[in-house]
Amino acid sequence: MHISADRDRCIGVGHCLRTAPDIFDSGADGRVVVIDPEPDPARADTVRKVVQLCPNAAIALLDDPREESATEREET
Repeated sequence: MHISADRDRCIGVGHCLRTAPDIFDSGADGRVVVIDPEPDPARADTVRKVVQLCPNAAIALLDDPREESATEREET
């Protein structure tokens, strides 16, 4: 499990930080910072909840961290 956050999409609502403060924080600009990008698999349900709560879809949960780099390659 790997967490990816798009800070450009983040609008700083803070659901992630309130729901999982051990995994997420906010930067000086108020936008999401992932402090534990590969949390314990036992936290998967919490991370899925955060993904659903994010109003701007700025957080993604990937089963394989290589998925992120493959997506980025497709976009370039």
